[in-house]
Amino acid sequence: MELICISPAELLGVTVTLSLVGTAAAYLYYNKPKGCLNPEKFMEFKLEKKTQLSANTAKFRFVLPTPTSVLGLPVGQHIICRGIDSEGLEVIRQYTPITLDSDVGYFELVVKMYPKGRMSHHFREMREGDYLSVLGPKGNFKYKPGQARELGMLAGDSGITPMFQIIRAILENPKDKTNVHLIYASVTLDDMLLKTLPTSKPSTSIHTSLASQSVICLSF
Repeated sequence: MELICISPAELLGVTVTLSLVGTAAAYLYYNKPKGCLNPEKFMEFKLEKKTQLSANTAKFRFVLPTPTSVLGLPVGQHIICRGIDSEGLEVIRQYTPITLDSDVGYFELVVKMYPKGRMSHHFREMREGDYLSVLGPKGNFKYKPGQARELGMLAGDSGITPMFQIIRAILENPKDKTNVHLIYASVTLDDMLLKTLPTSKPSTSIHTSLASQSVICLSF
């Protein structure tokens, strides 16, 4: 057995270093931005901007309490929105924001509004300055960087938003080497949400299928 001897001065230096590391870690943990969501209580968020993307699709930007606030939604999870339908009855639906916690001060929803959709009526009638009731986070799935080498996705119409969220998280993390393959189906090009999908990594491939046309394949 070999004994390692250090002087009192060296021991003091090691102790101080470990103390500083521990203090820094604790500071980062306790001072990380706190999410604005509550899984047990509906929170109110103000609609800052409504952008019409097509005849039946719009992007809604909601502001958070402060310019540095984050929504606090883990990648892979969703929120529950509460609204009022055309008959004045309460309705709730699940939505996935297209923003991440890297987007501070706001979050965005892209919503396709169907003619007879109950929640669609609520979003269609929303005006800038109105408030939306939101509950979350919800869902059993949380995406963890690098949890799989290959990730296959199938999405149709408005089902693209959960995929968009995960793809963005992968592309914004240089350490995440996950290969993503997405097949996205829609009726027409006008019905397609988020026509511009992020594809900044060579490991990302997107195949778009339109029921009214032949298949369009985009590989990056």
